[in-house]
Amino acid sequence: MKKKTGKHALLLAALLSAAGALGAQAPEGPIAPSPGRPVQQTPPEAQAKLKFGVGLVDMPVTVRNAKGGMVHDLEAKDFHITDNGIEQKISHFDLGGDPVSVVILIETSSRIESLLPEIRKTGILFTQTVMGPYGEGAVVNFNDSVDKLQDFTTNADAIENTVSQLQTGTSGSKLYDAVAVGVEMLSERPQPTPENPGRRRVLLIVSEAKDIGSETKLGEVLRKAQLTNVTIYTVGLSTTRAEMRGKPTDTQPQPITPPGISSMPGPPGVAPTPGVQAASQGGGADLLALAVWAVQHIGGEVKDRPLEVATTATGGEYISTYKDRSIEKAIDEIGGELHAQYTISYAPTDGSDLGYHEIKVQVDRKNMKVRARPGYYVAPPEG
Repeated sequence: MKKKTGKHALLLAALLSAAGALGAQAPEGPIAPSPGRPVQQTPPEAQAKLKFGVGLVDMPVTVRNAKGGMVHDLEAKDFHITDNGIEQKISHFDLGGDPVSVVILIETSSRIESLLPEIRKTGILFTQTVMGPYGEGAVVNFNDSVDKLQDFTTNADAIENTVSQLQTGTSGSKLYDAVAVGVEMLSERPQPTPENPGRRRVLLIVSEAKDIGSETKLGEVLRKAQLTNVTIYTVGLSTTRAEMRGKPTDTQPQPITPPGISSMPGPPGVAPTPGVQAASQGGGADLLALAVWAVQHIGGEVKDRPLEVATTATGGEYISTYKDRSIEKAIDEIGGELHAQYTISYAPTDGSDLGYHEIKVQVDRKNMKVRARPGYYVAPPEG
């Protein structure tokens, strides 16, 4: 009896060994399910690796009437949003209430040295008008280098003291590298979800419209800004204004117009703005088209009006300070808009489709001017 049991044990061991060998030689791939059994599902960790694209678009939408005044009485049902022509369902809607995370990016090159005393006084505007009571801010300055002076904090005194102590740097202006740093900082803040909108991500740039020596391309950083729901606002400083206020450095005649505007007369009855001047020379710049092009061709170079392109690409606004608008007034205007605009979120129905996604926002009311992000670009996953 014992010998028979031993033979059975040896036979069972041999069968198990053969099964193991066959399993080792089995080809990789999905296992066909047995009848009546569920199909084998991809493990959750593998599913996470397969995900890419955009899960949630969270964007500010500014609506103004024919006179330029902010419109505050619209409801979610008044908005219609399409993503590549497909109507989207709004998952979050708010008017001016969502708190902001803002990176304040300030040029400190020697070219704008005479403007720094005015900039140093703006700390309280950043905290009270831009950040508001529930916001958080960080401060970064740049010239030939990019320096994080103050990480994110809700402490208004820390922000104001940092701005008040800004020092003049070198003559360089690595604007695009600085923008890349600001976008990266904002992208690391808690990501909004359909259930929890979180904070609005805002990059506020106080700078000339000039880049010298950056390794980053503007289109590259704007693509990431769109994908991470960062809105860019810019206060455009004028080198001409700085030179007029500073000490003369040579005997050359000073220009009488700001950069990008010719002193020669343009078409009759039309103000010589940079856009009109460019058009009169046969090189008219469509900012929306240029913003879309920059995001689609991230290796390309944007030579003209980069600050305006950045704001157009992300749904923000560019405010020049050349004429009678002071730096303080420009910052105050931006703060006023931030807390009187709509925040709208939606989960794209085709957010993983490769290529450029065009966003269109319309409202059910006549004579309204709507400003929002024009779109975003989905690239294939790396690797």
